[in-house]
Amino acid sequence: MKTKKPLWLGTVFLLLILPFFFPRGHALAQQRDYSWGMGHGMMGTWGMGGFGMVFMMIFWILAIVGVVFLIKWLIQSAGSGKAAGQTGSGAVEILKNRYARGEINKAEFESMKRDIS
Repeated sequence: MKTKKPLWLGTVFLLLILPFFFPRGHALAQQRDYSWGMGHGMMGTWGMGGFGMVFMMIFWILAIVGVVFLIKWLIQSAGSGKAAGQTGSGAVEILKNRYARGEINKAEFESMKRDIS
């Protein structure tokens, strides 16, 4: 019997590896000419400094975790529904199974079925 690997594991792996296949922003950046004396902009050379990087990492971690939980929830909610064409309530099905296994006799089955219906 083959065992299935969890879907969320593949999703997390894909989301962690995917960014390495795209060029980074600093590799595509062009040399800027600050000949008008504008300096490096309002935020300075590093922007928010180390805090910007920390906030960015926290954001992406939360985004990835959110996507993984969303996918997991969607899979679970899709699997919990009844199959198309399935009829009868769950209690009647349980009664039928108990009667088929011989746990209850016909009189008990009919009595319980009337109580449920």
